[in-house]
Amino acid sequence: MDEKKTANANSDSKQAVKTKKKDKKPNIFKRIGAKFKDVFSELKKVSWPSFGKVVKQTGIVLAVVVIFLIVITAFDFGLLQLLKLVSPK
Repeated sequence: MDEKKTANANSDSKQAVKTKKKDKKPNIFKRIGAKFKDVFSELKKVSWPSFGKVVKQTGIVLAVVVIFLIVITAFDFGLLQLLKLVSPK
């Protein structure tokens, strides 16, 4: 009877070791390698814009920035002139 308990205990301990090995994370280099592999596989799925489209959109962004620069500068200049009128030296 003791032999059966020992055999059960041994099989339980073997299963516990197997589950620990399954639950254990792979080392850091394998995880980093897997992450890079995932990133590159996702990058293959990306639909990249054409060069012409990129240039056009960049031009639009630059034009909007310049317009906002002009508007904010004009607003700042107007407030400065108003401040000079209100508080003379």
